[in-house]
Amino acid sequence: MAAAERRAFAHKINRTVAAEVRKQVSRERSGSPHSSRRSSSSLGVPLTEVIEPLDFEDVLLSRPPDAEPGPLRDLAEFPADDLELLLQPRECRTTEPGIPEDGKLDAQVRAAVEMYTEDWLITHRRYQHLSAAYSPITAETQRERQKGLTRQVFEQDISGDERSGPEDSDDPRHSSGSPEDTPRSSGASSIFDLRNLAADSLLPSLLERTAPEDVDRRNEAARRQHRPRALLALYPAPDEDEAVERCSRPEPPREHFGQRILVKCLSLKFEIEIEPIFGILALYDVREKKKISENFYFDLNSDSMKGLLRAHGTHPAISTLARSAIFSVTYPSPDIFLVIKLEKVLQQGDISECCEPYMVMKEVDTAKNKEKLEKLRLAAEQFCTRLGRYRMPFAWTAVHLANIVSSAGQPDRDSDSEGERRPAWTDRRRRGPQDRTNSGDDTCSFSGFRPATLTVTNFFKQEAERLSDEDLFKFLADMRRPSSLLRRLRPVTAQLKIDISPAPENPHFCLSPELLHVKPYPDPRGRPTKEILEFPAREVYAPHTSYRNLLYVYPHCLNFSSRQGSVRNLTVRVQYMAGEDPSQALPVIFGKSSCSEFAREAFTPVVYHNKSPEFYEEFKLRLPACVTENHHLLFTFYHVSCQPRPGTALETPVGFTWIPLLQHGRLRTGPFCLPVSVDQPPPSYSVLTPDVALPGMRWVDGHKGVFSVELTAVSSVHPQDPHLDKFFTLVHVLEEGAFPFRLKDTVLSENTVEQELRASLAALRLASPEPLVAFSHHVLDKLVRLVVRPPIIGGQIVNLGRGAFEAMAHVVSLVHRSLEAAQDARGHCPLLAAYVHYAFRLPGTEPSLPSGAPPVAVQPATLARGPGRPASLYLARSKSISSSNPDLAVTPGSVDDEVSRILASKLLHEELALQWVVSGSAVREAVLQHAWFFFQLMVKSMALHLLLGQRLDTPRKLRFPGRFLDDIAALVGSVGLEVITRVYKDAELAERLNASLAFFLSDLLSLVDRGFIFSLVRAHYKQVSARLQSAPNPALLLTLRMDFTRILCSHEHYVTLNLPCCPLSPPASPSPSVSSTTSQSSTFSSQAPDPKVTSMFELSGPFRQQHFLAGLLLTELALALEPEAEGASLLHKKAISAVHSLLCSHDADPRYAEASVKARVAELYLPLLSLARDTLPRLHDFAEGPGQRSRLASMLDSDTEGEGDIGGTINPSVAMAIAGGPLAPGSRASISQGPVAASRSGYPLSAESSRTLLVCVLWVLKNAEPALLQRWAADLALPQLGRLLDLLYLCLAAFEYKGKKAFERINSLTFKKSLDMKARLEEAILGTIGARQEMVRRSRERSPFGNQENVRWRKSVTHWRQTSDRVDKTKDEMEHEALVEGNLATETSLVVLDTLEIIVQTVMLSEARESILGAVLKVVLYSLGSAQSALFLQHGLATQRALVSKFPELLFEEDTELCADLCLRLLRHCGSRVSTIRTHASASLYLLMRQNFEIGNNFARVKMQVTMSLSSLVGTTQSFSEEHLRRSLKTILTYAEEDVGLRDSTFAEQVQDLMFNLHMILTDTVKMKEHQEDPEMLIDLMYRIARGYQGSPDLRLTWLQNMAGKHAELGNHAEAAQCMVHAAALVAEYLALLEDSRYLPVGCVSFQNISSNVLEESAISDDILSPDEEGFCSGKHFTELGLVGLLEQAAAYFTMGGLYEAVNEVYKTLIPILEAHRDYKKLAAVHGKLQEAFTKIMHQSSGWERVFGTYFRVGFYGARFGDLDEQEFVYKEPSITKLAEISHRLEEFYTERFGEDVVEIVKDSNPVDKTKLDPQKAYIQITYVEPHFDTYELKDRVTYFDRNYGLRTFLFCTPFTPDGRAHGELPEQHKRKTLLSTDHAFPYIKTRIRVCHREETVLTPVEVAIEDMQKKTRELAFATEQDPPDAKMLQMVLQGSVGPTVNQGPLEVAQVFLAEIPEDPKLFRHHNKLRLCFKDFCKKCEDALRKNKALIGPDQKEYHRELERNYARLREALQPLLTQRLPQLLAPTTAGLRNSLNRASFRKADL
Repeated sequence: MAAAERRAFAHKINRTVAAEVRKQVSRERSGSPHSSRRSSSSLGVPLTEVIEPLDFEDVLLSRPPDAEPGPLRDLAEFPADDLELLLQPRECRTTEPGIPEDGKLDAQVRAAVEMYTEDWLITHRRYQHLSAAYSPITAETQRERQKGLTRQVFEQDISGDERSGPEDSDDPRHSSGSPEDTPRSSGASSIFDLRNLAADSLLPSLLERTAPEDVDRRNEAARRQHRPRALLALYPAPDEDEAVERCSRPEPPREHFGQRILVKCLSLKFEIEIEPIFGILALYDVREKKKISENFYFDLNSDSMKGLLRAHGTHPAISTLARSAIFSVTYPSPDIFLVIKLEKVLQQGDISECCEPYMVMKEVDTAKNKEKLEKLRLAAEQFCTRLGRYRMPFAWTAVHLANIVSSAGQPDRDSDSEGERRPAWTDRRRRGPQDRTNSGDDTCSFSGFRPATLTVTNFFKQEAERLSDEDLFKFLADMRRPSSLLRRLRPVTAQLKIDISPAPENPHFCLSPELLHVKPYPDPRGRPTKEILEFPAREVYAPHTSYRNLLYVYPHCLNFSSRQGSVRNLTVRVQYMAGEDPSQALPVIFGKSSCSEFAREAFTPVVYHNKSPEFYEEFKLRLPACVTENHHLLFTFYHVSCQPRPGTALETPVGFTWIPLLQHGRLRTGPFCLPVSVDQPPPSYSVLTPDVALPGMRWVDGHKGVFSVELTAVSSVHPQDPHLDKFFTLVHVLEEGAFPFRLKDTVLSENTVEQELRASLAALRLASPEPLVAFSHHVLDKLVRLVVRPPIIGGQIVNLGRGAFEAMAHVVSLVHRSLEAAQDARGHCPLLAAYVHYAFRLPGTEPSLPSGAPPVAVQPATLARGPGRPASLYLARSKSISSSNPDLAVTPGSVDDEVSRILASKLLHEELALQWVVSGSAVREAVLQHAWFFFQLMVKSMALHLLLGQRLDTPRKLRFPGRFLDDIAALVGSVGLEVITRVYKDAELAERLNASLAFFLSDLLSLVDRGFIFSLVRAHYKQVSARLQSAPNPALLLTLRMDFTRILCSHEHYVTLNLPCCPLSPPASPSPSVSSTTSQSSTFSSQAPDPKVTSMFELSGPFRQQHFLAGLLLTELALALEPEAEGASLLHKKAISAVHSLLCSHDADPRYAEASVKARVAELYLPLLSLARDTLPRLHDFAEGPGQRSRLASMLDSDTEGEGDIGGTINPSVAMAIAGGPLAPGSRASISQGPVAASRSGYPLSAESSRTLLVCVLWVLKNAEPALLQRWAADLALPQLGRLLDLLYLCLAAFEYKGKKAFERINSLTFKKSLDMKARLEEAILGTIGARQEMVRRSRERSPFGNQENVRWRKSVTHWRQTSDRVDKTKDEMEHEALVEGNLATETSLVVLDTLEIIVQTVMLSEARESILGAVLKVVLYSLGSAQSALFLQHGLATQRALVSKFPELLFEEDTELCADLCLRLLRHCGSRVSTIRTHASASLYLLMRQNFEIGNNFARVKMQVTMSLSSLVGTTQSFSEEHLRRSLKTILTYAEEDVGLRDSTFAEQVQDLMFNLHMILTDTVKMKEHQEDPEMLIDLMYRIARGYQGSPDLRLTWLQNMAGKHAELGNHAEAAQCMVHAAALVAEYLALLEDSRYLPVGCVSFQNISSNVLEESAISDDILSPDEEGFCSGKHFTELGLVGLLEQAAAYFTMGGLYEAVNEVYKTLIPILEAHRDYKKLAAVHGKLQEAFTKIMHQSSGWERVFGTYFRVGFYGARFGDLDEQEFVYKEPSITKLAEISHRLEEFYTERFGEDVVEIVKDSNPVDKTKLDPQKAYIQITYVEPHFDTYELKDRVTYFDRNYGLRTFLFCTPFTPDGRAHGELPEQHKRKTLLSTDHAFPYIKTRIRVCHREETVLTPVEVAIEDMQKKTRELAFATEQDPPDAKMLQMVLQGSVGPTVNQGPLEVAQVFLAEIPEDPKLFRHHNKLRLCFKDFCKKCEDALRKNKALIGPDQKEYHRELERNYARLREALQPLLTQRLPQLLAPTTAGLRNSLNRASFRKADL
């Protein structure tokens, strides 16, 4: 099998790949001219192709190392100490090593001992901990780095808690609370007010005139101070789901433990104390029917009891005095019992007899039983003396652990004395069946329970026939049943106290199962705790890490029934014999309790008089290190005579048997059933088994098996698996060369051993998993040795490489499969990873220490390389044979021997690569499954090769031979191909392979020629690209490729690998296809752009060639962000996350802390800027918000039409309507005048991805060299610059601070989904994506891994991210979050500001400067308008001042919009609660005025804009502090007074006027703030402010619109309509002033028909205000179009309010305008609407269908009300409002305002007497009022609408009697009628109108009666004439009129008032009128009866007759009263009487 042939075969397989790679490599190495030419034209290489990288090593060689200044030098090359070798001392748990000291050990034991003692050998990359893979940036590390941040001060946080603002709290009137503070008063007093205020501090150098450059320099220096170093430390940590590169160093192999329980035996007390009792503890698992721990023996006897055994005891060893034990449970289950068995000294009598005294006697009767006890004691003493070495079974009990654990977990302890608990079942009985429920499930943990002290009181006596484990399991199972049979037995009462608790982490005074001292062991004299060895219930897969060699012997039963003679009390003696002589019994049997540590013999307990006893005994033996053929166990059976008879021996041997321990070199274990010989065995019996019938021997029961026994070994030396045994044996034989050798039944010679070895290698896969895992280190070591050091058999080198490689693959598979559950996120088995990392070493290369150095101490030391190696060997080594280390473990016999040994030794990595490349398909499959292991093995082997062979100084290209690199290339090619082909079949494997390959290449970058590795990466990329063309689902492959790139980039020297120091070399002649930017002429520089700079900012050829890895990463990002990219959102997230995590690790990396270094690092990411800029249209729109979206470039630059534009711009006018803002958006001019790009709609990025991308962009902007950015900006074309500004705008929006409140709000949601989800929600709420797109998005987003259920290992799918998704955060956490967010917002904004400054610097000289500066200013304005910290505003306002001073024309010559915006922002900040913000804002505002003044000698524009801004601010902002704004006004005044430069002009005066004017407006708005919650008061104030603006039409209009908005919000449509009508009237007035158009309304007069109130809007005379003065009436509404809009809105509101008649009136004004404009489309619509209105009027004619409103009079009394005190209003409420409702609403509202028990509702309508009111209280009087019309009015108000529109007069009546009661007898019942007149007619522009006039009329009782009768008569008439008739109603009215029982009915009224003629002639008139009323009444009753008769059916005839009878009676009674005449009526009337009709007699009360 010549190696050459095989190699050729290998090349055939991979010829293409390997050959291609080799060609490439050689080309790179030689640097042929061909390659340089290729790179020159490589600029145009498309992104989908990977460009050929520079030859890394050559580039480094060509640059002198000191080319770089200081700190940059470290970036140029990997550090010299990059790789090092560490020896990490193996951790030993015990103070002694515990390995056999015997001199002569056989090979296997020696190998084991070596393996368990040698230290770990680690190849360590010194800087690896800096890579993202090993020190990932997680939420925790971020929090660590965020410590020490300063809290940023934000306006909105301060406004939340007024007083918390550190500034200004000295002001006593903190938020001028009550109206008295700020009287609405004459101008003079308010001026006085302003004069007396304190100004804020002034900015020192503001008024000096400094050169702009100096200002800029000063600003920049200020901005640079106190900036956080790491921007990304403020941003949430990268998504852990994406972190494919995450690695962790494996844990070193450690001994396996389960959950550990500490059991302490405290005391054991019986009712009587007569003899010593011994205890045994062990754990049993009932379900598995298995004993799961070894025995623990304890002895709690008192000293007096122990004294009884003095005769037998040696001095007890301290290790046997333990009373506490630590049990380990790997598989906790509810079926585990702690079984306690008790034994006593053997005595005469069976167990029942011996237990009797314990069951009968009680402690209380001690005195009574004194004699009996004495007798018993004596007997016991005799037995102890005679039979003290034998034991007998006594009693047992068990504790159910699950009960302890579960109830200990509960807080309440059982109510037993001293908090102790009874044993398992007694407490079961007490606690009932609920325990059983939890025993069914397996969820059981023994780790965290509360310690419990148990008192076990009931023991069961042992039964001689039922001692075996089978019986025990039956008992235990029975014990869990409620009706346990055991409970019926009589117990042995005792008290055993034990403590059960979870074992502490590192308990002191612990002994291992081998009785070694476990660290820490402070004092050897302390009483020890024993660790009890576990026998796990199921397999445990863990490698052995320490030497352990124990044997357990379990005698089960003995059958001597056929044995003759006296054989009754049987015991078995066990001895471990090293030979046949009795003296050769070894002391290896562990002692039990209170005895010596080791014994040479041990006995089983005796069962009295039983010929076939069962045993439960366990003997524990320590196996000697070397077990030989002669070692055997000898069992001797004795009969013990209990009674001392003279002549009989104490023990008589009655049988012998034995077990030889080795058979064919293997340890014998398992169950045995042995024959027993009667005679002593013959000499040399020990090599045979008892099964062999030896001649001349007598056997019990004819040589049948009568003794059953079991052996179990727990050994880390003997594998106890035939396949492993055979393998180890063969390997050791070869190592020792001891031939011939016997294996089982065959004898092996040198000739046959080879095939045996090959067979054994192949058979390893059949080994059982548990021992295979346990011995995995041994097996792998031996396999590696076979590969590297092929054995020499008979002088021939036997090449086992292939067999060993295949075996290795199978072993690795098996280990993996056994430990599947323990795999880490990457699918690695931690056990194998730990093997490679710690245990693996190259055979024979023991890293020797420098001679004479002491061995390494605890800390890992770096090894020096071994000394003296024969130099000749280096010479002898030819290039083709590379070898590891010539220092061989075995000293060779001769030189020839040595040479052949060297020739034979191979290098593991070379061999692995070769074997892998040539492996067959079956093996290859196994290797691929766990490729990571082989890759890691190769890497460590290569590293060891370099470190031990001192090859680190060789140039990288010469470190490894070409053949090996070829193999690597072939290997990488084939594994890459596997990834690509399997990705659709087995995605899971593909993903694992992909990662393994990437990690392998990344590791190689630290060892091999880096250019070669880059070429491999490129080859892999090519493979992937080729497949992508035909791939069914490219997203899958792309995901893998992205992971691949990400892992490569996580190398700790990633920056160096990108050659950051070499300058980019641009191509010699730029090809025509240079990227788009370069070909456009640049905006600012006349010469062509500098190609060098441009190629740094683009993914150009040179960039990708030199910064190879960065190029790959950014190319991935660019491809993912392409609009057509598949599987978009997943890829976006992956690509962006990769960049983000890299930048994070740069930020955290101490190597890049210096600014100059970081700038170099940032150069690797410059193309990110262009990338993000081009992706702009698809980024999530954070600036989505009405009226804010002034995008600067994208509007013209991307075609936003149709549905393609997801999240398109809002129509500005709609936005304004929503915002109710005063500033007309106008046309937001855009600056990208470039050609319109094709629609790049593409797939939008989620909010989370967008934010992360933006934060990366900001990182680059923050860290890149400003000069470089400036040169780049200078080269940009206009549209691109516009896009860049857009990007900055978006950055501001994305990181805007949301405020602490927002965090609390988010937190109060019950769950917090990831940001992504939140973004979706926002999108859905804002309606930026439709349902259809949502569906498309979902389908696109499905994981590229398809729907696979078996993705258990995919971390992203399974592991929930515990940290971030915890729901309720603590207050501290929220505080912290707000702190970090605030700092992030500030820093991002400052970075944007820095960049803007750079752009401004660049733009200074350009032609297109106007438009760009406008755009820059817009971004600055946006930044000032969003929520910013005080720190930022300070700098932002400084920049804004600088901009305005440099380019004043921007604001004062272009459109007004920028100026308006700026004024609004500045004013808002002038009202800030933070004094520094105010200081800067007022400075800015002052300079703005001064600038405006200097341009044109007045500052009308700023004046106007400031006034408008103030009103809009007040109208819309809730959290606005007027008191602080006043301070700012004062500050501005102060500036004006101090400004020396403008002393002589009118400037100061104008400023003063403006300030006072603003102050007036403010004072009003203060109150508005107060009444935010009281809609009526609020509207009143808005109304008052609007009136205040009578002289400023724009503002009045604004306020009318504000009011309309507020009304619409409250549902008052009629009022909203009125506001619009007023607004229209206002506009009409001004249009009339401007031009006289026939078709336009003539000012307000034209609107009178709609509302009489409109006349208020008539303009002030022309002399005050000419409409064409600059800045007045400039709004878009003051046009005909504006008027039309207002009228249309009015009509719409009227329609909504159901006032259709008014709609008609509005359109009457509108139609002429439309006709004049010939707008027929609108006319058609208008007439359609009119038709609708009229139709509705017809259908709802009665009016009941539309109810217009209910009116109430409300009076306010009490000083608490301030302005409202003693005011009366009429309130208009929604229709059908009950009195109770409004009264409840007002009471509730004012109670909330004034506090409990302050507000009182006056219950009656009587006049309120102020003197009787409590001055501390607030009184409200509410009365229902009805509209009142005089008779003449009713002629015009015909319809229901007429009677509900234009109402000014209201009426309410109050009944009263002279004595003060409201109601009384008829003769004294008076009534007060009150008429109220209001200022304006309802509906008006507000819902409550003040009462301006009040008239009261008092009716005398007779007048009251007249009114009542008239009302009754009217009701009758109505019921009679109703059509269609309503019989029920008619009958009700009739019944009420004529029914005899009606109290105070018509009859009584007549009797009271008409019985006598009044004496006072003044009342005659009334008397007569009442009489006439009654006549009319009777007439109407008659009509009604007649009508009723016609309506009724036959069944109501009787009822009708009754009614008629009643009527007749009534008429009869009335007849006499109605016939008397008043005498005076016949006489002529006197003048006085005539006057009485004029109400002269009535009291008039005028208000």
